[in-house]
Amino acid sequence: MEGEGMLHALYFSKDVSDGSWSVRYNNRHVETETFKLEKQRNKPSFLPAIGGDSPAILSAYLLNLLRFGKVNKYLSNTNVFEHSGKFYSIAENRIPQEIDIITLETLGNWDVSGAWNRPFTSHPKRAPGTGELVILGIDAVKPFMETGVVSADGKELIHKVDLKLDRCSLCHELGVTQRYNVIMDFPLTLDINRLVNGGPLVKYNQEGYARIGVMPRYGDANSIHWFKVEPNCTFHIINSFEDGDEVVVWGCKALDSVIPGPDMSLNQFGWLPRRFKPADPSKENNNDISAEDGKLFSHAYEWRLKMNTGKVRERYLTGKEFSMDFPMINGVFSGVKNRYGYTQVVDSIASSTSEPADVSLRNESQLEVETHMFEEKSFCSGAAFVPKQGGLEEDDGWAITFVHNEDTNVSQVYVIDTKKFSNEPVAKITLPCRVPYGFHGAFIPISSQ
Repeated sequence: MEGEGMLHALYFSKDVSDGSWSVRYNNRHVETETFKLEKQRNKPSFLPAIGGDSPAILSAYLLNLLRFGKVNKYLSNTNVFEHSGKFYSIAENRIPQEIDIITLETLGNWDVSGAWNRPFTSHPKRAPGTGELVILGIDAVKPFMETGVVSADGKELIHKVDLKLDRCSLCHELGVTQRYNVIMDFPLTLDINRLVNGGPLVKYNQEGYARIGVMPRYGDANSIHWFKVEPNCTFHIINSFEDGDEVVVWGCKALDSVIPGPDMSLNQFGWLPRRFKPADPSKENNNDISAEDGKLFSHAYEWRLKMNTGKVRERYLTGKEFSMDFPMINGVFSGVKNRYGYTQVVDSIASSTSEPADVSLRNESQLEVETHMFEEKSFCSGAAFVPKQGGLEEDDGWAITFVHNEDTNVSQVYVIDTKKFSNEPVAKITLPCRVPYGFHGAFIPISSQ
């Protein structure tokens, strides 16, 4: 979680004369201010400052501050995004780093012309219709959470507001619809006072309250319509949209948090703690099933928020057979009603086998799951959806993902036709080096020049 960010880029270009394709691969570290400090010393220098007990974290803060003037590293290791023709890498604890998409050189901090001076969500969202970028930032001190709207040209922060939360919820992602921003205030929190008093810096409180806020795009704290929901930990939103008088939120919901890490005292399943042990849905009424089983696995979930009554309907979209996270959709449908979501699926038994899964909404009552299975001991990360140029339907496109085979130690890129999702990939591209497992990927069209 505190590792350096490294970008891995694959460039596809088509020769218009004969229709042939060429592929080029590049990688490079994101050179944040703290990366450069360690590079000058030619060794890791910052002490880890997220995990561990209270004395260890406080000591790391103090020593990092005394040595470098900063309490922790700026990671920039989670996601990449584009806005107004510029490209950025990002992690929750710092503002984005602008990247030269061809050389992968780090060009410096992006603070929106000096108007944004706090951490920045890893998943900003483009507002449907306007091209504006909706952003969010959390901090361990007040204001705990702020949202903002960046102009379509990326030059101006046209709206910024303190949401006036009374805790710092670790909100990894926000949602957008045509008119609203969607805020998740769930009981995974960052608390400096708790740390100073001997408790953990990051804690999930399964007894705490959970709510989803729906606010007008340019609203303030008083304009937020809060909906109380069942306590949960949700990092990623599949999509959110308006459906009549309801705001619908699809996400990947778990009942516990993998951050800051599992409680190894619960280890009763080989090397795995019980929260990583799969709960068998067919035995839900069996008294031998621990309440802890499978809590760290997330599942596709739906919240339907009735704007005129304040009522909420919740349900699992695909049951609990598949553990799903790191979702993606056809970006054209971000914030508007869609049918298809694509996720990485964890094989609960192995706790590692992954494959993309196509979650298709056919009608209000029937959900279908289609899977693309990888070879044994092959696992994926950093998947992205690539829409087909001139495509007429939502699923006209490809899922592209880095895949590594643990037996052969070969890394490849798979290109999967999303209209024939269970079929063999249309292409497998062998890479010249190992690509480590990472977080998020993105498809970004660029000029051939």
